[in-house]
Amino acid sequence: MINLHERLTAFAMLGAGWVMWLLVLLSIVGLAIVFERVWFFWRTRLDHRATQDELRRLLAAGDLAGARGMLSASPAFEARIVESGLEVAKDGTAAVEDRLAGAAAMARSQMERNLAFLGTVGNNAPFVGLLGTVIGVIQAFHALDQSGGQATAGVMATVGEALVATAIGLLVALPAVAFFNYFQRVIRYRLTWADVLGRDLLAHLKGIDAGGPGAAQ
Repeated sequence: MINLHERLTAFAMLGAGWVMWLLVLLSIVGLAIVFERVWFFWRTRLDHRATQDELRRLLAAGDLAGARGMLSASPAFEARIVESGLEVAKDGTAAVEDRLAGAAAMARSQMERNLAFLGTVGNNAPFVGLLGTVIGVIQAFHALDQSGGQATAGVMATVGEALVATAIGLLVALPAVAFFNYFQRVIRYRLTWADVLGRDLLAHLKGIDAGGPGAAQ
């Protein structure tokens, strides 16, 4: 019959070094994701106010082709979303609304790429560090038992190493959580602007349907 206690003790005797290296690996991958997402959002940035002013001007002039050209020249998701709505403007506002919603959902998926891993690291790195601490404490008690109850320098060093594992887990988790929350705010902000620009387009098209000025060209 398998003695679970002995197996777990033997596992603990392997030490917490592998836990430290796992946390280091998680931190490196998390840092790579942070740099990639920062560059991604910077590369696809958009001057929202200027874009809104230009879009409204072109729509008021009835220049839908010009509006599409202006939006297609931008790498920003907000511009791509509204451009997708303009592509079906001739099919009515219902089609535009559906296209805007679909494009926004796709944009969210692309902007959130790899963020799930970052959130997972932020949520679980402290527990990984705690596992290292538990392993270290088990080692310390085992060494204490082997030394006849004498708290030797080796025992104290093992306890110290165990506590370091928890500290490293927290150091890995805190930046991951902070950047995860930051990126989520950026995504919400950009999707809000995409919605604002899309509503400008819908307002123009509904005005045309109601017989207002600015017929589509």
